[in-house]
Amino acid sequence: MRYDLNLLPVFLSLMEERSVTRAARRLGMTQPALSNALARLRTLLQDPLFIRERYGMQPTPKALELAPVIAQALAGLDELVRGSQAFDPAQARLQLVLAPNSYVEYALMPAIVERLRALAPGISLRLVPYGAELADTGVISGSTALVLGRLIDPPDNLIVQHLMEESLACVVRADHPLVGERLTKKQFEQLKHVNMLPPGRLRAGLFQRLEKHGLKREVAVSVTHFLAIPEMVAVTDYCATLPRLICRRLAGDARLKVLPAPVDLGTFPVEMAWHVRYRNDPAHRWLRGVIAEVAAEVSAAAA
Repeated sequence: MRYDLNLLPVFLSLMEERSVTRAARRLGMTQPALSNALARLRTLLQDPLFIRERYGMQPTPKALELAPVIAQALAGLDELVRGSQAFDPAQARLQLVLAPNSYVEYALMPAIVERLRALAPGISLRLVPYGAELADTGVISGSTALVLGRLIDPPDNLIVQHLMEESLACVVRADHPLVGERLTKKQFEQLKHVNMLPPGRLRAGLFQRLEKHGLKREVAVSVTHFLAIPEMVAVTDYCATLPRLICRRLAGDARLKVLPAPVDLGTFPVEMAWHVRYRNDPAHRWLRGVIAEVAAEVSAAAA
């Protein structure tokens, strides 16, 4: 029996979105067209596949059984087709979706964009939020090309590449009444702090390292993006503990001064990950090489 391969992405989108509306939007289809495709899938597989419930469409046992098999088959087909295609970055015309965390977006993305503008002006990027969980980025489903940041317990269908190690330093206002050219443990504990909230399970990282050294920190303000921190520190007596690449950017602000942390807070990894289906995709492989190169250069320059 012959069947339409175009039905397989429809099935996977419905599995991940659990909504005809969202799946249609994701695939660039109209809702009637997607509903028609779902009807054909149900006929082909002799099963309802998705049951409409109050909080979305829930997959049937057969749909849950088929999902990993179809995902693997599509990934293999994508890899075969994409891997045989030639890629010329200077002539390429495409959009790639990346999910950088707030640190990568602030510290690395400007240099990455600059490199792409020079080497591949026809490639555009769309940045989507990193979110609290990897599933929120779209990288697990393959709808997002790359996720950039720190990966905690990535699933088996993601390939992870280490980009660099990052360390931490402290920032206070330049004319701080209590802090000179060195920040002591006692001063660190006396000050109030601006805290950057990383997503999900990464939130405990800095707190755990401070606890390891017996160093207390009173958090006055927690923010969700690095852009908020310079203005807050510049007009208060607060302190912020930040990655060195962020501090390097802030060192040019005359209102601020960057100081070593009073204890060695160690390093944290910066990584990128992608779906296995893009392992041999020429465009993705090229982009990964550019990002790795830029990360190494920026890290070396800040050392």
